[in-house]
Amino acid sequence: MMGCVRIDDLPAADLPEVAFAGRSNVGKSSLINAVTGRTHLARASNEPGRTREVNFFVLDEVLRLVDLPGYGFAKVARDAARKFQNLGRDYLRGRPNLKRAYLLIDARHGLKKVDEEALEALDVAAVSYQIILTKADKLKPAEVDAVVAKTLAQISKRAAAFPRVLATSSAKGTGIPELRAEIVAACQL
Repeated sequence: MMGCVRIDDLPAADLPEVAFAGRSNVGKSSLINAVTGRTHLARASNEPGRTREVNFFVLDEVLRLVDLPGYGFAKVARDAARKFQNLGRDYLRGRPNLKRAYLLIDARHGLKKVDEEALEALDVAAVSYQIILTKADKLKPAEVDAVVAKTLAQISKRAAAFPRVLATSSAKGTGIPELRAEIVAACQL
């Protein structure tokens, strides 16, 4: 639909939205492509920090998927990175039609210190969020189960955290039908 570089440019809050947030290079764009079944809808890149806008994708005129700028490492000046990362934070704080934020975490690494800041920001903003583990195909099934259990334990006392962690693989399609079902339920469609 559009990309926004300023909060004032956001579309009207007339459709339910779900947002995808996470560290740079965690696979946000690839996951959006997998969820929609379109390979080139969201531009995926190997370069960290490529998403520098709040990008909106409309599904059947009933729902918007929102790709937020990544946090953490980006190949840009710190001031520029802070500007587009603050744009994502501002979106999360002030969007009345935001039904859920999905915080993407690389299954190979689990929650890291930099993710703790994102969890705190979501808790403070009182935004309902759910952890989605990406790149689960890079681990053995027992390792995926272990990281899911560990992540659940880490978020168990967080008020805004949805108490279910999904493991996904954009490359293999693992967990994508379950994520679609979570999105439909969160938006009450």
